[in-house]
Amino acid sequence: MTITLVNPDGLPRVDAYRQVSVASGSKLVFVAGQVSWDADGRTVGAGDLAAQVEQCYLNVGTALAGVGATFEDVAKLTIHVVDWTPDKMPQLLSGIARAAERLGVTPVPPGTLLGVAALDVPEHLVEVEATAVID
Repeated sequence: MTITLVNPDGLPRVDAYRQVSVASGSKLVFVAGQVSWDADGRTVGAGDLAAQVEQCYLNVGTALAGVGATFEDVAKLTIHVVDWTPDKMPQLLSGIARAAERLGVTPVPPGTLLGVAALDVPEHLVEVEATAVID
């Protein structure tokens, strides 16, 4: 495995992700921000943050698979949420959990959650990008 996820002593433990990833692979994979489009470019889950998060993660999984990677190779995730407020956290976590179940993974690499004013099209509520390391 090229990625080792760690929660170092002295930092808070967060269930949703690990604080540090250590990469030992030789190739970096940068996945562009994925929105909730299906393969035909139609928005999945209009108005439903959890459904959109799920589709974003599935799209990241598809992008990774296309280059021989999996979520186990992800060193860092960045999540952009339109008009973020903390009360949206349960929806975000629900979407992640649903995607994890469908993908058969536990995506807990270090992550950054950013609130943004808008994304590419008005119906998109979230965008997820990934950096992975593979041999």
